[in-house]
Amino acid sequence: MVLKIISATEIRVGTNILIDGQPLVVKKIDISKTGKHGHSKCRIEAMGLISPQKKVFVVPGHERFEVPLVNKKKAQILSKENKKVSIMDLETFETLEVDCPDEEVFNSLEESGNCEYWDIEGQKIIKRKL
Repeated sequence: MVLKIISATEIRVGTNILIDGQPLVVKKIDISKTGKHGHSKCRIEAMGLISPQKKVFVVPGHERFEVPLVNKKKAQILSKENKKVSIMDLETFETLEVDCPDEEVFNSLEESGNCEYWDIEGQKIIKRKL
């Protein structure tokens, strides 16, 4: 579910956007001024929210982007192994099997401890230990 749609000139550093179905966070944006007959151009550098993948692209200023809905939730850690963590949501008490691609975060997690996980357009990922 997309929360809203914004144009490329409204994007700021830290804005979450969807490109080809992948959620990205904008790290840098350069907006060129319009010419006599032309449109402004936006050069956007973004990193993946789920996978640490960098994307750089140039789009016209009137290009529109979808902003993904990001739900930040708390959970208790039940078990962990092989970059997968079994957690229980602290609000709904449902059990989930969630990826944790960040090695440093995975090593800091403890069983029966708490963590924060993000639900980004149906994809779940553990972001930090609480």
